[in-house]
Amino acid sequence: MSDFIDAVARAETALRALFDPTPLQRNDHLSARYGADIWLKREDLTPVRSYKLRGAFNAMRLAGAGGPEGQGHFVCASAGNHAQGVAFACRHFGARGTIFMPVTTPQQKIGKTRVFGGDAVRIVLTGDYFDQTLRAAQEFAADEGAIFLAPFDDARVIEGQATVAQEISAQIEAAQMDGPPDLVVLPVGGGGLAAGMTRWMGEVMPNTRFAFAEPAGGASLRTALLAGAPVKLPRVDSFVDGAAVARIGDLPFQALARFSADQVYLAPEDRISATMLDMLNVEGIVLEPAGALAIDVLADLSAQGALQGRRIICVCSGGNFDFERLPEVKERAQRFRGVKRYYILRLPQRPGALRDFLSLLGPDDDIARFEYLKKSARNFGSVLIGIETSDPANLTALSARLVEEGFDWRDITGDDLLSEFLI
Repeated sequence: MSDFIDAVARAETALRALFDPTPLQRNDHLSARYGADIWLKREDLTPVRSYKLRGAFNAMRLAGAGGPEGQGHFVCASAGNHAQGVAFACRHFGARGTIFMPVTTPQQKIGKTRVFGGDAVRIVLTGDYFDQTLRAAQEFAADEGAIFLAPFDDARVIEGQATVAQEISAQIEAAQMDGPPDLVVLPVGGGGLAAGMTRWMGEVMPNTRFAFAEPAGGASLRTALLAGAPVKLPRVDSFVDGAAVARIGDLPFQALARFSADQVYLAPEDRISATMLDMLNVEGIVLEPAGALAIDVLADLSAQGALQGRRIICVCSGGNFDFERLPEVKERAQRFRGVKRYYILRLPQRPGALRDFLSLLGPDDDIARFEYLKKSARNFGSVLIGIETSDPANLTALSARLVEEGFDWRDITGDDLLSEFLI
């Protein structure tokens, strides 16, 4: 065995002081849908509901946390799962932690981090944007002589995340499967999990293939593979907050550079929302957007014929979902499924004009939003209207009727700029 495999084995043994291996579960719902043998590695069931605890714990362990010469002082910058992992590990080791979070971090995440860390951690809220928070944390660590814990660009963190792969191997053996999986689907943000798991499995399961799932609005790995080096994305959609990373880590990229950009699948944010609702409503599994990435791209893999008759493992990376976001997730899912659309409609300023429009709605069409955008015009007024229905065909038919009746209208559902400001 290589030094890396040995290091991961030691990390996995040490982790058992914190929690048992997360389940590897066959999912009948997804297996039937895709004609495959699909298993989920449930990292959403760690004590902090994400795999991030593994890397944080291992980095702190190797940095001497819990040792006799004082427990050390650890610093990180995070608005989510990494912060919670560091806080939990600090409390376990009795180490001191200072966790920097943006001032815009939801109270739910701040509260959970505080609960996990207890008296061991201090939370500092600073910066409107994560880059500002990160800079403040790094400067503080340097000034205090503390140990800065990077979320993914650290060899010790990568070793810790690779324990997911070692657990999978042991669980395959315990389940008496007839060999390793054909394909493992991995979510990618900064790349630490994918780097660790592909390296471990590449040595132990050389015939297993990999597919990577990134949010469409944060394709840092795919962009780096196409460029041949890490590239900072000019803009990142923050919806998939657990994987919305502008630049993949240098160390993770070194491990992942051997893969092709064709192995990276981009998950549209609206489709991820539909996947989250599907897993919640059908399976009772609560996943955060990043945690649903690997499941979401199964649709793309299936379209290529890459799933049928094969054994697939998807890593569900986290379940830290704030249910206050549920209306947004439902909205995005409806838009993806085509059962909700938004229109800007110019109505003549005369009695009965609105009634003329309402007469065009079908029996299953429901007005979910109605707002005058311009009331001062003498002849025409612009109205924002949101329509929900039971079948996408209903809205297609409504659009045809609007054209036939000569209405002045525009469908803005797919217009990102107008949607951002108006919806």
